[in-house]
Amino acid sequence: MFQRRIPEHKLRLPNADEALPGRSSAIATSHTHCVLGTPLQPPYPEGMQQIVLGMGCFWGVERLFWKVPGVYTTAVGYTGGLTPNPTYEEVCSGMTGHNEVVLVVFDPEQVSLDTLLKAFWESHDPTQGMRQGNDLGTQYRSGIYVSDPAQQMAAEVSKARFADLLLQAGKEPVTTEIRQAPTFYYAEDYHQQYLHKNPGGYCNLAGTGICLPPS
Repeated sequence: MFQRRIPEHKLRLPNADEALPGRSSAIATSHTHCVLGTPLQPPYPEGMQQIVLGMGCFWGVERLFWKVPGVYTTAVGYTGGLTPNPTYEEVCSGMTGHNEVVLVVFDPEQVSLDTLLKAFWESHDPTQGMRQGNDLGTQYRSGIYVSDPAQQMAAEVSKARFADLLLQAGKEPVTTEIRQAPTFYYAEDYHQQYLHKNPGGYCNLAGTGICLPPS
């Protein structure tokens, strides 16, 4: 059976000498969420919080979170790399270091961070390193990019709890990175709310079957 050979550089993060140069101006994107009708970019209403999540291909991840009551807006983009204002093609080359992610802006009075983290852990496999299912490359790594120390603590606690459940089920260790959110670069217009515009489009979201009970 023929197996696709993945270039080694796509499975490791590039260093500064290897990373593509990028550009000084932002990539053009849309301004309004075509499902929620809310702005994709700030300023957001007072009291909103935001977190950035990487769970593999960002199309399905965004749809997962725009459906959560209390989420104000979502946007797909790139973070965690070295190349400023990267294009989708550059990110897919493995030479920017970025992850495909979703910005989730939410009202903490309507939906808790724990609810969002529960959806995060249960809806992908956080043990796979630089891949998610058949999608291979650094842009598919599992990641939580937080806005403040409280989010960092909540994310770390949930990670420890879910890792323990996976261990009990005989699964591999969690590879999810948790860090202060780096610069978020908005993806191109056609990627925003992609599965609303293309209902039959590709979605690779698949969890491990492990549920995270309330803390």
